[in-house]
Amino acid sequence: MELYLIRHGIAEEKQPDIKDEQRSLTKEGRQKAEKVAEKIKKLGLEFDIILTSPLVRARQTAEILVANKLSSKWEESDHLAPTGHIHRWLEEWLAAKNYPQKTQIALVGHEPCLSNWAEILLWGEVKNSLVLKKTGMIGIKLPERGSPVGRSQMFWLTPPKYLL
Repeated sequence: MELYLIRHGIAEEKQPDIKDEQRSLTKEGRQKAEKVAEKIKKLGLEFDIILTSPLVRARQTAEILVANKLSSKWEESDHLAPTGHIHRWLEEWLAAKNYPQKTQIALVGHEPCLSNWAEILLWGEVKNSLVLKKTGMIGIKLPERGSPVGRSQMFWLTPPKYLL
């Protein structure tokens, strides 16, 4: 199984009158997300499902991926909110779905969560070594059997500048 961890696009700055959950993509954020989605499509990638954080900026990024026909299926998950936890996601969402080994899943979320999730899957712990830029992508292959924690392989780490 392949996971593609994708950080949301550039969002509005934090402001006292806007809740963090409601911050939208900026015009530049939408444009970059569109270009990244187009490039991913040109590379021949498609996802069986796109799972997104419920926060507006992540959901808008996921909608752009869907609009570019990178998947016909998507859903929101609180597991991908900034308060989400990878072990709960693995147990409560991924295990329950019982997807085939060849499944490709895009996870659209936030930093530092996505980098932390990648590090836990790769090394079994957070090392603060990976940084995922906005609209960047990390690809991780999960092992066929057993827990993926500390046993997965990274096959893709791309900042957005290489996808624009």
